[in-house]
Amino acid sequence: MIRVYSRSFAAIQLFVLTACAPPADTRSFDTQLFSEISRIKAIDNHAHPVRPVAPGETPDNEYDALPVETLEPQSDPVRIRPGSPELIDAHRRIFSGDKPRAAKTYGLDYANRVLDQLNIETMLANRVAMGPGMVPPRFLWVPYLDALMYPLPTDSIARTPDQKAFFALEDRVFKRYLTDSGFTSKPATLDEYLDKVVRATIERQKAGGAVAEKFEMAYLRTFEIGNPSKADAERVYATGIGDYKILQDYIFRFMAVECGRLGLPMHLHSCAGAGGYFNVSGGNPMLLEPLFNDPSLRKTTFVMVHGGWPFEHQLTALLTKPNVYLDFSQQSFTNYPRAVSEAIRAWLEYVPEKVLFATDAYPFATPDVGWEEAGWVANSTGREALALALTGMLRDSEITRDRALELARMVLRDNARKLYQLK
Repeated sequence: MIRVYSRSFAAIQLFVLTACAPPADTRSFDTQLFSEISRIKAIDNHAHPVRPVAPGETPDNEYDALPVETLEPQSDPVRIRPGSPELIDAHRRIFSGDKPRAAKTYGLDYANRVLDQLNIETMLANRVAMGPGMVPPRFLWVPYLDALMYPLPTDSIARTPDQKAFFALEDRVFKRYLTDSGFTSKPATLDEYLDKVVRATIERQKAGGAVAEKFEMAYLRTFEIGNPSKADAERVYATGIGDYKILQDYIFRFMAVECGRLGLPMHLHSCAGAGGYFNVSGGNPMLLEPLFNDPSLRKTTFVMVHGGWPFEHQLTALLTKPNVYLDFSQQSFTNYPRAVSEAIRAWLEYVPEKVLFATDAYPFATPDVGWEEAGWVANSTGREALALALTGMLRDSEITRDRALELARMVLRDNARKLYQLK
């Protein structure tokens, strides 16, 4: 997610999604189609909602394993800079600009009320843990597994200030998973670690309601995942000597097999990320093609969260892999509707049943721009971009109007329902 700084916003009356006026140039998309798209209750494939807390309770800090507030400043995209008209507008429309009053009024029901305003039926919540006020069926859990790739000290591989901050956070999550698995330090052997910590953690999360597993690996290393031997991985694990990447790659592949066995899709951050040190080229989804082509992993589903921007067109080709899906979260927050629509159209023209709606609603730890405003902007942009894409396909005689509506329902909810076997 991209970092945003604080600004004081004005507050006006509540404005519900279904009454949302289209942009000034309504000729750019079919207004009837846009109206239908606005009414569909969506399933949000990726977001970071904040759990409601009671007065005096410690604020929720489990909305991300690697919160971006710790990073050094970057040059923010124009659309999400302080003073952005869209952020101001979103703040005005969420609970009439008075979120504190709404939080007090609705209590533990607050997060559900936010979804109601966005016309989102179910949100997949990327969180370290869930809790009261954020329960199924409105919120489904997607926890994190990255920390388990780093059972050894990370000092030697933290090359930037941002990586140093993130590896410290991963170490906290790692120790939490060790404790939950009954250990105070890493087990003596790699086999014991994989069985009693890694496998046990994934099974525990599945039993706790997880519907997928999230990896923020692109913030910590590249997508180049090799296929090392077990002997080489054991040697690094036992001695701490050698290429740490060998051990990381072996553990990741083990987790991929386990996720496939348990029916848990693997969500991978696949977009230029927060912080001025993010390795954009290292997050190119094309680096994952050998992984997608591995016959031993064909039972594992990979979801490219954020749609791979700025490599969204290369990702179109990867959609032909039978186990690869994507969503357009974050793009619909940082990018404008026209640009997002071009990516969506390319995907829909190839493999439409594997394209997922998502917002990446993220809290920016300010009173003015929280997960609510981010969700509003991304939700509005995502629906408009989808309308633009389908209108272009309709006007070019690629699809009929009935097919356009069918595709809209697929993207907004039906594809996710099938992927996660939701009712």
